[in-house]
Amino acid sequence: QTVTTMKGFVILFNILPLSFLKANGGKVCGLSDFRLHGDYILGGLFKVHVDRKFNHVHSKPEALQCREFDFSAAGYQELQVMRFAVEEINNSTSLLPNISLGYEIYDYCSDFLNFMVAFDFLSTNFTGSLYVTKYFKDYQPKVTALIGPFGSTENIILAPVFMTYLLPVISHGASSILLSDKQRYPSFLRTIPSDRNQVRAILQILHRFGWRWIALIGGNDDYSRNGLQALKDEMSPYDICVAYESTIPTEDSAMGSLFSNITILKINVVIVFASKVSAVPFIKAAISNKISDKVWIASETWSLNQQLLQDTQIHTIGTVIGITIKVVALPGFREFVHRTMTQGWNGTCVNSPHKGTWEMCNQVCPECSSTDPQSIADEDPMYSFSIYSAVYTVAHSLHQFLGCDPEGCRKSRPIIPFQLLHTLKNVNFTLNNRTVSFDKNGDPAPNYGIVVWDKTLPLYHREIGSYVSDPSVAFHLDEELIHWHSNGTVPTALCSLECKEGHRRKASGVHKCCFDCEICPNGTYVNKTDDPFTCQSCEDDEWSDYGSTHCKKRTLEYLHYNEGISIGILLLAGLIFLLSGAIAIVFARHRHTPVVKSAGGKMCFFMLSCLSVCSLSVFCYFGWPQREKCTLRNPVFVVFYTACISCLAVRSFQIVCIFKMAAKLPKAYDFWVKNHGQWLVVATAIVLQILLCGVWIGSQGPRPFNNSALFKDQIIFDCSMGNLYTFVTVIAFVAALSVLCFMFSYMGTDLPKNYNEAKCITFSLLIFFFSWILYLTAYMVYQGKYIAAINAFSVLASLYGILLGYFTPKCYIILFKPEHNTPAHFQNCIQSYTKKISSE
Repeated sequence: QTVTTMKGFVILFNILPLSFLKANGGKVCGLSDFRLHGDYILGGLFKVHVDRKFNHVHSKPEALQCREFDFSAAGYQELQVMRFAVEEINNSTSLLPNISLGYEIYDYCSDFLNFMVAFDFLSTNFTGSLYVTKYFKDYQPKVTALIGPFGSTENIILAPVFMTYLLPVISHGASSILLSDKQRYPSFLRTIPSDRNQVRAILQILHRFGWRWIALIGGNDDYSRNGLQALKDEMSPYDICVAYESTIPTEDSAMGSLFSNITILKINVVIVFASKVSAVPFIKAAISNKISDKVWIASETWSLNQQLLQDTQIHTIGTVIGITIKVVALPGFREFVHRTMTQGWNGTCVNSPHKGTWEMCNQVCPECSSTDPQSIADEDPMYSFSIYSAVYTVAHSLHQFLGCDPEGCRKSRPIIPFQLLHTLKNVNFTLNNRTVSFDKNGDPAPNYGIVVWDKTLPLYHREIGSYVSDPSVAFHLDEELIHWHSNGTVPTALCSLECKEGHRRKASGVHKCCFDCEICPNGTYVNKTDDPFTCQSCEDDEWSDYGSTHCKKRTLEYLHYNEGISIGILLLAGLIFLLSGAIAIVFARHRHTPVVKSAGGKMCFFMLSCLSVCSLSVFCYFGWPQREKCTLRNPVFVVFYTACISCLAVRSFQIVCIFKMAAKLPKAYDFWVKNHGQWLVVATAIVLQILLCGVWIGSQGPRPFNNSALFKDQIIFDCSMGNLYTFVTVIAFVAALSVLCFMFSYMGTDLPKNYNEAKCITFSLLIFFFSWILYLTAYMVYQGKYIAAINAFSVLASLYGILLGYFTPKCYIILFKPEHNTPAHFQNCIQSYTKKISSE
């Protein structure tokens, strides 16, 4: 579809220019500066004259004449660079030997005239006509390649015509990003870097100085529009905000409004990405409007503009930093300009038989002969090497295509544009110590200089840095070389001052650069690189204080076996085990004595075994909490402690029955004795407690858990109690048995001393109650790692209460008062009790 459109475009526009050329006798005017015969002709388009008036109002159609526009010394210098390069190549014995290059150069002053020139370039070399054919594979236009035009807009306008024939176009100044699109511009190449690279260099400058509140100003052309759009596309990673964006107006009133907006928005950095034609009047307007104390970043088109550099008031606007194409010297060019311009110009066109029509030719340049050669040689040489290398690129491509060697080249080989294009894209040579090559988009590697304007220097500027990509991307800038307008300090360009460490940005307005600051709370942090607007939460195993920029790892806390408190409790638990064994041995050796029988006989050994098992459960409270440890901790204790308490309760009840109820209820007592009622009650209590523990474990029972809410910098790794209600039920059952035991023991306070267990049991039960009340209270208010130690201590206190309160007094009698451990002594006590009861 594109090719069809292009062909239609050619058909539509070839009639007018060719008929115009016919009206001029089929002859294009020729001057020595504009035309040179040769074996292969290069086309050239340069702005020798410039239309500086943007708005033309015509009452009737009229022909345009380039000589009526303003003469451009810079454009004429570019033309001379092309001529200089061609002359060097023609004089070379190593490049294109026995081949001469010619040129056909036109003054690019009008889009209309340039369309005529474009069709003249594309006309055949034999007939001077432009044929419209279906295929162009054998088509040979007049020119082998085209050098120029300069601007992006001019190339975008003319490119479709040349792209149809795949005629190589090598521009020295068109830097628009659009022209890198090889689908639309397949035969376009350039010797100036793409604006994509210039944009990246500008962003590096902004990032270096922390400028994030800027204005973007551009002209009404493709160069400005594409460049500014690229800036906006690329700036997001740099956290830069465009506070204001505008196209440079032509009216003075609109210009004043633009500067007012910049002042109102407190913008200190202004990027002017515009062509020289737009940028120069804009900066002059800034001077006249007394705009000061700003940083102006200049794109490469006007960064070394002599008219502005030499302005006596330019220093009042602030600091100007520019991106420049690095200048490469052309040895011999200055002498060439002086020599050729002093020879005079060929008057062929003026004296041609077609006098009267020559004025319509855009190869007329009256000023070219009257201008001082020195002023042409002194013009800004920024783009000179781009033109110079463009001509040499064609020469090297021809050299390769024609199979040249030291003896010569094959002149007879016809050149079709698309064939030469392939060779052009792959050239790689060194010219004046610079490598010339193209990437897949037909763009060269960027090699920018960074300059700052300084009126105190001879050239009014100095280079302060560079941005290159060969062999790799590198940005360098020396801040010490910049004399800032703000008393030597780097100006700021921020909507809001940077937040302090640990403070997040709280958006204020539509721009992300405008914000308030808010400190991040505990447990959060702000990462200014990733997301300066959010206080991010720390992970469960991390912590942070107020105003943190990162989280710290929490320490994992649990009771280790080697801690002092752990060792102490474990020693106490081991002591219980040993004491239980020792008491069991004492009781076994005196099992037939009245003390052992009154204490419970065989039931005593059962109780001591339960106490020993309970003491072993204490080992589950230390070390790395595991599911098995958590499950065995309290359930083992409560089941076996229940067995002990139930034994004490049954024993107290049985003694009371013997002395107070056996005579009154003999049958009931006989039934109790014959059916081992005491063991039945103990077994029932144990089974009930096992069932309660089963419910506790089954409904969210004890399990390991990380308690990260208690301490900000610690994670307490311990066993949870699980369902608190079932746990309390389990403990309540033990407490109920303890109360029942206490009641039975209290009922026997008036029994003989040898059978009165009230004091011992009360002591044991009080220790149990106090220890577990202490633990439950601590558990409600404190859940640090030492809560496990408190739990273990409660278990040991309960065990020691029974061991010391119930068994130790009996061991004391057995070992130290054996006279009280005789049947006679017990019989005397019973008789005394009987007499006492009888007397009452």
